[in-house]
Amino acid sequence: MVTEEGIRQRGFIEQAKSYISDLEKELGRKPTCCVTTFGCQMNARDSEKICGILSDVGYEIIESEDADFVIFNTCTVRDNANLRVYGRLGELKSKKKKNPQMKIALCGCMMQEPSVIEKLKKSYRFIDLIFGTHNIFKFSELLCSMFENEGNMIIDVWKDTNEIVEDLPVVRKYPYKSGVNIMFGCNNFCTYCIVPYVRGRERSRTPEDIIEEIERLASEGVVEVMLLGQNVNSYGKNLENPISFAELLRRVEKIDGIKRIRFMTSHPKDLSDELIEVMKESKKICRHLHLPLQSGSTAILKAMNRNYTKEKYLDLALKIRKEIPDISITTDIIVGFPGETDFDIDETIDVIKKVKFDNAFTFIYSIRTGTPAAKMEQVPEEIVKKNFDRVLKTVQDTARSQVGKDTGKTVTVLVEEVNEHDSSLMTGRMSNNTLVHFPGDIDLIGQFAEVKLEQCNGFYYFGSQMN
Repeated sequence: MVTEEGIRQRGFIEQAKSYISDLEKELGRKPTCCVTTFGCQMNARDSEKICGILSDVGYEIIESEDADFVIFNTCTVRDNANLRVYGRLGELKSKKKKNPQMKIALCGCMMQEPSVIEKLKKSYRFIDLIFGTHNIFKFSELLCSMFENEGNMIIDVWKDTNEIVEDLPVVRKYPYKSGVNIMFGCNNFCTYCIVPYVRGRERSRTPEDIIEEIERLASEGVVEVMLLGQNVNSYGKNLENPISFAELLRRVEKIDGIKRIRFMTSHPKDLSDELIEVMKESKKICRHLHLPLQSGSTAILKAMNRNYTKEKYLDLALKIRKEIPDISITTDIIVGFPGETDFDIDETIDVIKKVKFDNAFTFIYSIRTGTPAAKMEQVPEEIVKKNFDRVLKTVQDTARSQVGKDTGKTVTVLVEEVNEHDSSLMTGRMSNNTLVHFPGDIDLIGQFAEVKLEQCNGFYYFGSQMN
């Protein structure tokens, strides 16, 4: 949907074009820009929006940070994510000394922390532009301010917003698949997580705007969409005319040209029977559900403020397995949360063995300053390491068995890219999210192929294309 703010920002895009045109004449070549993305798929989608505006105003997008304009789209989910950005800024400072005309911008979740902004103002004065998660749609306007205030640090960070502006240019990384934001923010306040503080409260896009965007993507050749939100199961609750996430999926399924529908992330506390039914009956929704567990211990889940018990999670996961037998269930697990004991780890391992996750992203708990868990009594490092190894081994053993059960089958894969380790192979993705590597030609990228699964190597397959 065309919005008044979108029209306003397009005016700034036209204005920015003149600044970039002048820069091109001065340089004797097209100015270059590099956008480096840290963090989640929401950030990756934000970077596509930033690249869309940069491309529109006249920048050439490149991969190297030896560019005329470098943007870091930051993540702040862990303290060490912030430290990583500070380290990379040190490298950029030396590049800017050699090229004083170079512009540097920071955006994303890390910028929503007041302490970060103060540190940047004090110790990183060479940065030209800083903005946050809520006003990415203002990027063209901020670009103009940056060129109009040469030598000054521009800071534009909002504490929160209800505004959603999506009708602006986007440069997609893949022509055949795309992320689609359906909601922003989070209301859950898990005690280890900073996201609600930096992404704000939940706000949903209207189904009409989402459908319109996906219809346009389909007309451009996109065959797979990933519906994105911090908790997609909460979608639509805050709309003037509430709608369930399951009903949104029904509407997306009707769009011609879209062959696959994915979504993430689902919070276990409010995954409905309606959603399970829609997934079960769907011909397009992929046979993959990412359902974060975090811990198998009810006591730890309560301390995490996850709002479900071990038993409720197990009931839900096993119900999904029963209703959709061919589904792949993946998860997130945190080891070493404050107060965690060997018994709590045993409880987590019990859930892993019963659910038989197809894959699990297993993390050692990391203190996140500004969250309630940071003030809790921490588990000694040597105990955490021992327990992490136990959990990881269980995950690997059960996942290897789960993934390997498809050996010998012929499956449909969406071919995504040339294999990064062997250029004679293509890499495709099954509906259940498992990767398959097989001999093929580059013109298969973006196409569906039938592949026989011949060898399972843990979490992926080698196979051969069937004619």
